[in-house]
Amino acid sequence: MADEYALASELYDSIVPYRDRPDVTFFVDLATEARGPVLELGCGTGRVLIPTARAGVNITGVDVSPGMLAVCRRKLVHETPTVQSRVRLVESDMRRFDLGESFHLVTIPFRPFQHLVHVSDQLECLARIRQHLSDGGKLVIDVFNPLLSVLAGEDLSTEESAGPDFVTPDGRKVVHTHRVVARNRHQQIIDVELIYTVTHPDGRLERIVHAFPFRYFFYYELEHLLSRAGFTVDAVFADYEKNPYGSKYPGELIFVASRTGTK
Repeated sequence: MADEYALASELYDSIVPYRDRPDVTFFVDLATEARGPVLELGCGTGRVLIPTARAGVNITGVDVSPGMLAVCRRKLVHETPTVQSRVRLVESDMRRFDLGESFHLVTIPFRPFQHLVHVSDQLECLARIRQHLSDGGKLVIDVFNPLLSVLAGEDLSTEESAGPDFVTPDGRKVVHTHRVVARNRHQQIIDVELIYTVTHPDGRLERIVHAFPFRYFFYYELEHLLSRAGFTVDAVFADYEKNPYGSKYPGELIFVASRTGTK
């Protein structure tokens, strides 16, 4: 299967809204509080994973993209041997991983769960997570809280800025835009294109388009989904400072849940 993230993975760590996301400390703190091994699904280039390992936590990162994992491995080369020893990287679909161990914490930072557009996919993923959680372990899922005024819009968007222009370490100048190409309100799916217009140091122009469907969730929908999958919701936050859901709009939709019953 082709790696749809292959080209974008080389740019990912330079994209300003991703690079400057305020969630890293939140997830690192959760990992250190877990007092046991951590599993991160959709670990990508290690944006959260590497700071977690630096904090003294053993962490396994799972990602479906070999390109993203290759970038993560290149970054790990520059870490100390001790930090490197705390990291295990696994190329796998988040619906089908089987790691042969249990974790005190499983996290899905920055929306990967929303790439699972069908309920059957979501339940498969949650079932795998439940099998890998130790007694008393926690699951943290981070999705966006839908902004109703945007969802109600009728027109499909033209290309709009997705953040400031940036320059990669090797000198490529990148204009980052995005657009919505289709909406399915019945299935709560948005088809999105992330577009990178790249000017190489030799003047060559390149246009990279990363297209994918994206599923949005509402509060009670995700609460019921977790219950159906054998989880109890412990807390729901509106931001990475742990302010409660509903304290701001739209805010984030960050669920903390624990496994109910036995495996």
